[in-house]
Amino acid sequence: MAAVQWRSRGRNYEAELQRCRPEAAPVEFGDYHPLKPIMVTDTKSRRGARKGSTSSSSSSSSSAPADPLSSMLDGTDPLSMFAAASVSEAPAMTHSASTGDLGKKKREKEEEVVGPDFEPWSSKRGEILARFTTTEKLSINLFMGSDKGKAPSPGSSAVSEKVRTRLEELDDLEEGSQRELLNLSQQDYANRIEELNQSLKEAWASDQKVKALKIVIQCSKLLSDTSVIQFYPSKFVLITDILDTFGRLVYDRIWTMCSDPRPLPDSFTVDDVNDTAKETCLNWFFKIASIRELLPRLYVEAAILKCNRFLNKTGIQETLPRLTAMIRGIGDPLVAAYTRAYLCRVGMEVAPHLKDSLNRNFFDLLGTFRQVSGESVQNQLVQQRVEVPEYLTLYSPAINWILQCIAYRAPEPLLTEMMERCKKLGNNALLLNSVMRAFRPEFVAARATDFIGMIKDCDEAGFPKHLLFGSLGRSLACADPPESERLTILNEAWKVVTKVRSPQDYVNCAEIWVEFTCRHFTKREVNTVLADIIKHMTPDRAFEDAYPQLQSVIRKILTYFQDFSVLFSMERFLPFLDMFQKDSVRVEVCRSIMEVFIKHQVELTRDPVILNAMLHICKTMHDSVNALTLEDEKRSLALLIIGFIRMVSFGRDFEQQLSFCVEARATFCNLEPVLVQLIHTVNQLAMETCRVMRGSHSRKTAAFVRACAAYSFITIPSLSSIFSRLSLYLLSGQVALANQCLSQADAFLKAAVGILPDVPRSISVEGKLRSSESFLLDFINNFLATLLVVPDHPEHGVLYLVRGLLNMVQDYTWEDNSDAKVRVYVSALPLLAAMSQETYLYSIPKVDSNETLYGGDPKFLSEINKLCETLIGQILDNLKALGRDEQSTRRQGALAFSLFGVLLAHGDLRNNKLSQLAVNLWNLCHKHGYCETGISVRTLEYIKHQAQQHDMTHLTDTVQRLALQSRT
Repeated sequence: MAAVQWRSRGRNYEAELQRCRPEAAPVEFGDYHPLKPIMVTDTKSRRGARKGSTSSSSSSSSSAPADPLSSMLDGTDPLSMFAAASVSEAPAMTHSASTGDLGKKKREKEEEVVGPDFEPWSSKRGEILARFTTTEKLSINLFMGSDKGKAPSPGSSAVSEKVRTRLEELDDLEEGSQRELLNLSQQDYANRIEELNQSLKEAWASDQKVKALKIVIQCSKLLSDTSVIQFYPSKFVLITDILDTFGRLVYDRIWTMCSDPRPLPDSFTVDDVNDTAKETCLNWFFKIASIRELLPRLYVEAAILKCNRFLNKTGIQETLPRLTAMIRGIGDPLVAAYTRAYLCRVGMEVAPHLKDSLNRNFFDLLGTFRQVSGESVQNQLVQQRVEVPEYLTLYSPAINWILQCIAYRAPEPLLTEMMERCKKLGNNALLLNSVMRAFRPEFVAARATDFIGMIKDCDEAGFPKHLLFGSLGRSLACADPPESERLTILNEAWKVVTKVRSPQDYVNCAEIWVEFTCRHFTKREVNTVLADIIKHMTPDRAFEDAYPQLQSVIRKILTYFQDFSVLFSMERFLPFLDMFQKDSVRVEVCRSIMEVFIKHQVELTRDPVILNAMLHICKTMHDSVNALTLEDEKRSLALLIIGFIRMVSFGRDFEQQLSFCVEARATFCNLEPVLVQLIHTVNQLAMETCRVMRGSHSRKTAAFVRACAAYSFITIPSLSSIFSRLSLYLLSGQVALANQCLSQADAFLKAAVGILPDVPRSISVEGKLRSSESFLLDFINNFLATLLVVPDHPEHGVLYLVRGLLNMVQDYTWEDNSDAKVRVYVSALPLLAAMSQETYLYSIPKVDSNETLYGGDPKFLSEINKLCETLIGQILDNLKALGRDEQSTRRQGALAFSLFGVLLAHGDLRNNKLSQLAVNLWNLCHKHGYCETGISVRTLEYIKHQAQQHDMTHLTDTVQRLALQSRT
């Protein structure tokens, strides 16, 4: 491969473009047009038509392609056929059966099933355990009766060591024995109850059903103990877990007995139950009926209430009133209240449509309230040093649950009845609070004024009024009261809320009423509420203990005030934000504000109020970044700040926009993605200026775009990512060229070339090290494309930027066995060939490229040709070196084919040496089987097509030689 003299072939880009365009054919507006709609005349006649007939006609000719969508209008598509089959298979139904019977069955089904809108007991369990705690010592007193006839203990192979140990502990409770565990902490008590629950399961699994029943009975007896009365609601939760386990075990056992030989359906009837299962079920009820003490007998029978389904149709309906009446025999009102709550819980699970039993339990509960003031209860409270208000709150879970069951899908008049009963009891605050929380918010909101009047008449000593207003506020946050009453409601509520002395109680209630205020009033009222919160929570830094509630206030305000010009015009909003002194909480609040701003701020803004406030918020987020901040956190904060920057626009006041970017750069200097966005914003600002001036800058705008270039040039070096710097140098240089800032563009491009040696050989991408070679090649190709329109500097040599880039490529330390450097040389040849043309492929308006500066000067063309010859020489030397290594032949073929393509597209093949080089490269490609047959054939076809052009006839000889080489 001898050295050749390079000469670029002349190009007429406009003519080439015309040749590449497909031939246009005129559209004849006759019977057929591809966009004309198909007219469907009859889609039903096809079913009765003979085979081969058609049901639709079109204005298109018979040769027109079938429309795949319209062709399915005859009902043959799968969905239509399926629907038709469903209709034909459905049995005929009379009108009365399809309306009356179905509607009735649907209503009955809805009544018998509790829907997802009913809050289950499981969601309340954790709250009760966390709320009702004690530091007093607790005790568990267990008395196990005779254990005769029990099944033998399983061997060591049947149960684990842990199970066997627990069973042995229960075996110690022999006939007449008694065990009392004293001085238990609350956690120890819960652990012991859980152990009993596990022991119940293990006894049942080992077929010791009597022992299991004894455990349940003894645990039920514990519910009569009110010696540590503050803990009673939590004790109720723990022990009823055991009762639930027992009830489930019994029911599943009887169900299994009925499922032989085939499973019992969910909607089974008594007739589906076999005699053995009925006898077993009846035996369980007889055993429970023999329990002498009232409380365990009640609880255990309630636990297996669902098993009545196996005995008769009306068993549950008859048992519920009986158990309700039996509860009246319990003397302690607190114990009786929770017994009723458990019965209502079981009743809602098995028969939610039996409302009479629920109502009866509640009315009986009301009747026991007079016992609170009785001597027995008062003596108990004095002995345990419990105040009456604290004692009354112990009833809350039971009353709330019973009322929730009653109010579920209840008609509105029932609320009126409940309100009347509250009045008869002297507006009992505890009951009134439960009523407001149980009934639908719509019902409560419609009677909000009446409830306020009842709250005023309540005794403050029995139940704090601010809790009552809190419950009312929760309902009003979900439903709207009459519009004429809203201001009165807010004033009456806030009169009570603002007088609450305890900061924690105050903020709990204020948080609820903030939503009502935001929902129905303007920024004036919300600002007043914020001022009151600041007034109450600032003394003694009380806000430090109320961050969750204060954050909730912010969220509710942001939900209803998404116009930030209104939001930030509230005088007390930013002072309210100042109460968030803890850094993590403060940043979280700022983040929530930014997320709402980015989501709902549709229009660009220049409002100084918004800008100042948002800059303050963004600065707070930015200043939280330190050396320990995780990269994901930095990225998240940067995205929020970038979202704000993108929403800032000063319209035609470009100088003000640039000033904002200068300020933002100083404010957000620690977040690199924000700096990158600012550079993009300034470049966009420069291009917008060029657009407005239509490319003809005045003295003022020319100075402005140079200032934009200076901004970018100063900011880019502060970035740590070298690829960000490279891309921004190139982009900013292109923007400077577009604005006729030649010296600035030259500085950007020189800076990009200057940092190329610093590019690392590997970079981290998503936590994995990857070679930077592909990124670097992409950048260099982009850079080369830009150099076509960059004029040479008058004080430097010809093609100084191209030479500088190639020198950097020559000196760069590439990876071993890498062809990247040679590929850059191959990519530089088309650029140099394009530079030698009389007219360039593209140019920048009002910027004189080298085509104008040199005007086809022979010396300029000579420099280009020499540089091309040097590059070709370097490429050929590399190909020779690869040829010496048998393992590198594929790389040699790939590079040879790349160079062949460049010679074919850009070289003047009338030069015999250049033409011979092309043929040699073609031969080298095929020598090692690199070039596929398909590629080879298509390439030859292309050259033949080119040879038919009047100015490319010299390729005919080259085609023949290439074809000969291919055959060889």
